[in-house]
Amino acid sequence: MLQDRYQLAHKVYPYERSPDQDRDSAVRHPVVIVGGGPIGVALALDLGQQNIPVLVLDDHEGIGLGSRAICFAKRCLEIADRYGCGEPMLEKGVVWNLGKVFHKDAKVFEFNLLPESGHQFPAFINLQQPYFELCLVERLRALQAEGAPIEIRGKNSVEAVDVRNDHAALDVMTPDGPYKIEADWLVACDGANSPLRDMLGLGFTGKVFQDSFLIADIRMKGDAEFPTERWFWFEPSHGEGASTLLHKQPDDIWRVDFQIGWDVDRTEELKEANVRRRLDAFLGGASYELVWSSIYTFQCKRMDSFRHDRILFAGDAAHQVSPFGARGANSGMQDVDNLGWKLGLVIQGLAPEVLLDTYSEERVYGADENILNSTRSTDFITPKTEISKIFRDAVLTLARKAKFARPLVNSGRLSIPCIYDDGPLNGPDALEGGPAVTRVGAPMVDAPVDGAWLLGQFGGGFCLLTINTEAPEILDFGGIPVSCVSVSAHDNPELGERYLGAAKTAVYLIRPDQHVAARWDSFDETEVRKALHTAIGRT
Repeated sequence: MLQDRYQLAHKVYPYERSPDQDRDSAVRHPVVIVGGGPIGVALALDLGQQNIPVLVLDDHEGIGLGSRAICFAKRCLEIADRYGCGEPMLEKGVVWNLGKVFHKDAKVFEFNLLPESGHQFPAFINLQQPYFELCLVERLRALQAEGAPIEIRGKNSVEAVDVRNDHAALDVMTPDGPYKIEADWLVACDGANSPLRDMLGLGFTGKVFQDSFLIADIRMKGDAEFPTERWFWFEPSHGEGASTLLHKQPDDIWRVDFQIGWDVDRTEELKEANVRRRLDAFLGGASYELVWSSIYTFQCKRMDSFRHDRILFAGDAAHQVSPFGARGANSGMQDVDNLGWKLGLVIQGLAPEVLLDTYSEERVYGADENILNSTRSTDFITPKTEISKIFRDAVLTLARKAKFARPLVNSGRLSIPCIYDDGPLNGPDALEGGPAVTRVGAPMVDAPVDGAWLLGQFGGGFCLLTINTEAPEILDFGGIPVSCVSVSAHDNPELGERYLGAAKTAVYLIRPDQHVAARWDSFDETEVRKALHTAIGRT
């Protein structure tokens, strides 16, 4: 019997009996994704746009209730835009670049996450996770209508998995009973408590932080008192929590996070009267409607490897971090961005399977970076010793007047994209005087170019970016096409600043995930060929 684990906000893929359930033998699928959350659906979009058949299985029939992830970073939106749903997210979301940090009643300082102009997307938007997921699912439905080979099945729960030499065999339970399927490649996107990970006996390394946070979504009109900014209090004077975080979301919803300690009675704390007691003390009598509340603890953990033979792990199923810094969903989208093109090339026979090992290597590197920053944020927000608290409070006091102390204040280092320095797929960085921000291994940086946006000219394949120089419009290396985007920096100063630096001309080889694979000052077909072979794992 299938049991719902959570209440739905949107029922978008209701159960329907599939032809696989009436077959005498298990049907083989090229890719099966377990988990219909944002990471699973985003990966289905990536593969579907490559015309690779993909099946998504989810044990519910849609999107869960509650804000959960709310902060989506610029890089995440750029990835979503490549999948065709960045603009709807931006249109619905609340844009913010400014944050403020308080200690008790005093403002410590404020910061701007994107002070420069010339970017299509802002540093962050606030958007409740149900809306983020809905944009992805609506894009999936649009691709299906266009003929993309994507299928999503609700109320299909994977009950057992058997890993074999060249595929995985799955036992699936539905409201009509069980059936079996097989997958050439199986991707676990089934969340922090991944049942698939447990079935395979795979664990995490890391630690659980001994603190609890009460989160509440409330509806109120509060723009005058609380502007559209990220406000964080250490030891707020209202006394309700050791720290408090406030974020505005769409539809007049505000998210409030209270740090309430480790030894709490969760059932008691979640009673509406107690949630309201904290909110009333914090809001000082403002009128509001309580929409949703929950309590969470957090952990900084990851799997040792994100690839296990024919099974790959992505998102929270592979790694977990604290919510401070908005690194969970944002890093999961970077997993998809890294995995999708690699899995596509392997399935099409254009790259060796070893390329998938680099998915694990690069994203483990990214997870470790996120875990380090998340752990540092947590240690500053929740000091574990008296001397740590004394240091923390001294830094907060000093930072009010001394700029040099402000970088030490850590209310959650906010998500930035991972740079794969010294990555296994990196080619030469042969652009003398080239900017560090677009060095080999880094994701592309957007810029306005002749009335359009640079990143919008790159799709899901390999590409050459030439600046103030030329290259063939299209090249083919062993069945892998490499297109060319040729632009001039003469009337595009942001482009020159971000991609030329001290150089006069530049040629960039760009991976399908828009990371820089190699760069030079001029085009050389032999050098491009070598770098491409490195970038796809060919010896």
